[in-house]
Amino acid sequence: MRILFLGDVVGRSGRTAITQNLARLKTEWRIDFAIVNGENATSGHGLSAAHAALLFEAGADCVTLGDHAFDQKDMLTHIERDERIVRPLNISRQAPGRGARIFDVSRGRKVLVMQALGRVFMKQPYDDPFSALEAELRRHALGAAVSAIVVDIHAEATSEKMAIGHWCNGQASLVVGTHTHVPTADAMILSKGTAYLSDAGMCGSYDSVIGMDAGEPLRRFVTGMPGGRFTPAETPATLAGVVVETDDRTGRATGVWAVRSGGQLAEAAPR
Repeated sequence: MRILFLGDVVGRSGRTAITQNLARLKTEWRIDFAIVNGENATSGHGLSAAHAALLFEAGADCVTLGDHAFDQKDMLTHIERDERIVRPLNISRQAPGRGARIFDVSRGRKVLVMQALGRVFMKQPYDDPFSALEAELRRHALGAAVSAIVVDIHAEATSEKMAIGHWCNGQASLVVGTHTHVPTADAMILSKGTAYLSDAGMCGSYDSVIGMDAGEPLRRFVTGMPGGRFTPAETPATLAGVVVETDDRTGRATGVWAVRSGGQLAEAAPR
């Protein structure tokens, strides 16, 4: 099975890139299941119900969130109505929605998608991501209960993401980092068959400061004072993410490739 994971969608530019290119990418890479992180799709802050629908119409099978999961207030209710949206596992137990979902794919195959928030350098004291993920991994054995498992680790520190990758090694098909909006060059398959990438990057304009128009971030760095809101850059976006190929019997990764398409970054050729 081939699974595509695309990093954080940022603003209108990122949404446009998804709607114009996701279907093509799925065909070129022969994708069976597509996951999109929609964390910053609405004005760079969270995901609205309308923009979630747009991502699904474009071809996403699952949308993950992050620390801005409920910045758009309608997501508080919409996430209960649309089970294709996955929020972080390790936030409040009272939060709506779920942090782990099983999706049906063709030929009876099932994919478990989970997301957890890191704690290093993050603003909120989230629950332990290791124990949150462990509980779900014990409940759903790779290659038995499900054909593939994808873990979206939404975190600042690469060391914490790598630790999650090794924690899940042999128990997940893919562990992929999100949140920092900068794609890393360390796609690999770990010793027990788990594909790993520290950060998928973003689906947004790279002629920016992590997807935001450079003016306000520069003002704050130079003067130490805010002058207004961060607003997403509007120049053409690059789609960035990763494709993992798995063995349907064991769920382990047999191949992993970084994906970059359009915009400012060098493109990767489909396999």
